[in-house]
Amino acid sequence: MASDADLIGRSLNGDVDAFVEVVERHEAAVGSYLARRAGRDAAEDLLGEVWVAAFASRQSYDQSYGDARPWLYGVALNRIRRYFRSRPAEDLVADVTDLATGWDPWSAVDLGMDARAVLRSALLRLKPEEREVLRLVAWEDLTAADAARTLGMPAGTARRLLSQARAALRDAPGVSALLKERNSAKERHR
Repeated sequence: MASDADLIGRSLNGDVDAFVEVVERHEAAVGSYLARRAGRDAAEDLLGEVWVAAFASRQSYDQSYGDARPWLYGVALNRIRRYFRSRPAEDLVADVTDLATGWDPWSAVDLGMDARAVLRSALLRLKPEEREVLRLVAWEDLTAADAARTLGMPAGTARRLLSQARAALRDAPGVSALLKERNSAKERHR
């Protein structure tokens, strides 16, 4: 099986079908990434933009990397940023209020809802660059080095940001208690 780098190289030499294979390999992962970041409806439109932009900029792909997924996430991240910059401010208000952490109308809702609120609050306390690296590693299953490629930063910087994010999450209010409660629940079910 040809690597993504080989396929992109072939596409640069006129084999358009080779790039189609790259798209087929990574369409689900990139689509999921977009949906998690911009919502399902926006992701459908953005996905097409990602493939057009990736095809147009494929000559900039560093073919020393066999896997194009981090590069494609970088293209997708640029499309997401462009998407949110182009949105009217009033459209963004609903998304921001959805992130509110202090309001829970049903205090008796199960542990899963409480965990979500605690984790969301902890994530919002991270620096944006820490959150970006953490999302790529945790949600997209990239290595810190691949997250660095996606974000255009040195690998050491991404590892440092990931370490800082993990430490901040461990130390965030409520996370320690949440982890203890989850672990004791697992023990009871064994």
